[in-house]
Amino acid sequence: AAKNNGMIDEVVPSNELLAVAKTWILGAGQNNKVQPWDKRGFKIPGGSVQSPSGQQAFMAGNAMLRQRTYGNYPAQQNIMSSVFEGCQVDIDTGLAIEIRYLIATAMTPECRSMVRLFFSMTEAIKGAGRPKEIAEAKFSKIGVLGAGMMGAGIAYVTAMAGFDVVLLDMSQDGADKGKADVEGLLKKRVSRRRMDQETANATLARVLATTSFEDLAGSDLVIEAVFEDRTVKAEVTQKALAVTGDEIIFASNTSTLPITSLSAASSRPKNFIGLHFFSPVDRMPLVEIIMGEETSSETLAKSIDYVKAIRKTPIVVKDSRGFYTSRVFGTYVREGLALLADGVAPALIENAGKMAGMPVGPLAMADEVSIDLMYKIGKQTKEDMGDQYMAAPGENLVATMVEDLGRTGKKASKGFYDYPDKGSKCLWPGLSEYCPVAGEQPDVEEVKKRLIYIQSVEAVRCMEEGVIAEKRDVDVGSIMGWGFPPFRGGVLSLVDAIGINEFVADCDRLAQAHGSRFNPPKMLREMLARGESFYGKAA
Repeated sequence: AAKNNGMIDEVVPSNELLAVAKTWILGAGQNNKVQPWDKRGFKIPGGSVQSPSGQQAFMAGNAMLRQRTYGNYPAQQNIMSSVFEGCQVDIDTGLAIEIRYLIATAMTPECRSMVRLFFSMTEAIKGAGRPKEIAEAKFSKIGVLGAGMMGAGIAYVTAMAGFDVVLLDMSQDGADKGKADVEGLLKKRVSRRRMDQETANATLARVLATTSFEDLAGSDLVIEAVFEDRTVKAEVTQKALAVTGDEIIFASNTSTLPITSLSAASSRPKNFIGLHFFSPVDRMPLVEIIMGEETSSETLAKSIDYVKAIRKTPIVVKDSRGFYTSRVFGTYVREGLALLADGVAPALIENAGKMAGMPVGPLAMADEVSIDLMYKIGKQTKEDMGDQYMAAPGENLVATMVEDLGRTGKKASKGFYDYPDKGSKCLWPGLSEYCPVAGEQPDVEEVKKRLIYIQSVEAVRCMEEGVIAEKRDVDVGSIMGWGFPPFRGGVLSLVDAIGINEFVADCDRLAQAHGSRFNPPKMLREMLARGESFYGKAA
């Protein structure tokens, strides 16, 4: 392709490169001493960047770039600038301009953060947290309890890895629907020419849709993906283990309920572990592996082997309410609700979230995960914690949306947004009746700080409490798990980029203005006193 486009002169086997190059220089290359762009009268294909068409292209390009990145990624802007400026001068000057933009890009905090992130991702993908003394596990048959959206997604990625899958649900219709969802994902791959029909048929044939627990016999691993209800989970766990025996690994896909308490349904809690997948499973690359108090190293090692086998990235966390990803991700949504309760305009909240680098605003995110799920988790948490429970910001609003208004989110076509049959979603106009907009609105930068800083504060608390130990997993989990802005390098890299001194000072100010949830953890103050940062000396 490069040769056809005139970018290079010849393509040869690598072991012949030097010899052919010498021959070419002395032969055909004699006629090509002057490159096309150095010849008199050379014109840039498609016209000069200063031509009407060129100017129009760059105007549109800049607008599209700003729309997609909000100016958060300097590399893309610098690439466009180097092309625009470099194409107006001779080639040598143009290359000098490009090199300067390259160096300027390499010296940005965004570049440093992202380079470090890519290395961390590579380590995590390879399963860096796996106990090395344990032999690699092999799998052939996996059981999945619950054929809803999550269960079907887990069945799909497992079948894609070449394993047989028992997809079990309460009703045959439910199990069949789950298998139909798997088939739908395979059809997409075929339509996009990423898989042939024969391979798709063979993959689908690996999935057995059933209501019989007896079909789980011979499974190497069973993953429970039923409702976030402790009683239901205990019941299906016991029924499954009665068939498979309790020597197998049993995993729960819970996103919030403590693994140690769920493992009480098993007679061998050392074989019980959490495998928290993210929705949609077929696209989200992360799996959060949660260690219960009695989970063995062997169970952890085999679980990491399974996650790697299905081509997902594992991070390892300890047991706690909300674990790591759900706990920190929840702060983004709750801070959006807190801003709403403070009278901040919904459009400002949503746009500030996207401008800060998040994939969608916090209110849209609440609709995506479903408001009634937030409501149920809140009720379960309150019931479990009793007098120790502290109400989260916006909790009353969530209760009103679910109990009184029936606005449960995108799945119901109504939540903080309306979802018309035709056209794009739009913020629900009636929201102002329950959350009046204040006459004076905060600066957009202040809203961005509240939405982003709260995530880093909670992540550091998780480290301080021992919920998660590896810096690598903290940052990788934030990017892959809930879409923390990649240009920031992760929740800990953000603190380093800002500088712990400035970050702590900002959080103290935010705590005084908006509540104790912004109080910097003791860990940060101690690091500041020692002149440390997460990835080197404090800035």
